[in-house]
Amino acid sequence: MLDPLGLTEEQIAQMMEYAKSPHALGREGKVAEVAKTIAFLASSDASFITGAQVPVDGGRHAMCPR
Repeated sequence: MLDPLGLTEEQIAQMMEYAKSPHALGREGKVAEVAKTIAFLASSDASFITGAQVPVDGGRHAMCPR
């Protein structure tokens, strides 16, 4: 995703490390974590959930903005 920006590997590594800081869990999310939430919401297990916002952001919504 960052390749078109022409950044060095070191710059990309620094950006990825910084991206962890605003998350309460202190790490970046994984695609599977978002996908599992989507699969749950699309399943009959979530049949009584309506109009809810489900943040899948590692707690970023609960942190003070930077």
